[in-house]
Amino acid sequence: MTAHAEMPGADVVRRAQQGDVSAFEQLYRANAPAIRLLCRRMLRNDRAAADLVQDVFVRAWEKLGSFRGESSFGTWVHRLAVNVVLGHVKAANRDTLRFDDAASPALGQSAERQLDIRLDVDAAIARLPAGARIVFVLHDVEGYAHGEIALMLGLAEGTVRAQLWRARRRLITLLDA
Repeated sequence: MTAHAEMPGADVVRRAQQGDVSAFEQLYRANAPAIRLLCRRMLRNDRAAADLVQDVFVRAWEKLGSFRGESSFGTWVHRLAVNVVLGHVKAANRDTLRFDDAASPALGQSAERQLDIRLDVDAAIARLPAGARIVFVLHDVEGYAHGEIALMLGLAEGTVRAQLWRARRRLITLLDA
């Protein structure tokens, strides 16, 4: 989403809560790009991210009545998206939430080094094991606190801190390659 995009106001949310599909479509169009990016970063799979974006907004439509406006709609749907992605990951394979250095592939040398640092960082994040990637994205990209992440993932806060430290260490190695 660009900095110039205008987010729909509370009136659009109210209309959507009253069943106005066009108002909900406005909310979708304003928030879907950020939700897709979040899903893609957490899953490193474009197809799965696209599918989960749809799941997130289906759930948002179903739960729209529970939105109380204490935060922005974007913040609310973002948190919903995190929960949907985490549920997907847990359902797919509970063991992927553990960090395993041996299972982590190296980025490898590229004949043509990309000039765009952001693409290099995104590529390196995608190479992290699932658990480390999720913790890194939630903490360093999305800004969640260690305790919040621990609650979301059902882990001890110390485990979250350790995974984050290992993820950062691995990213340095991957980015230096």
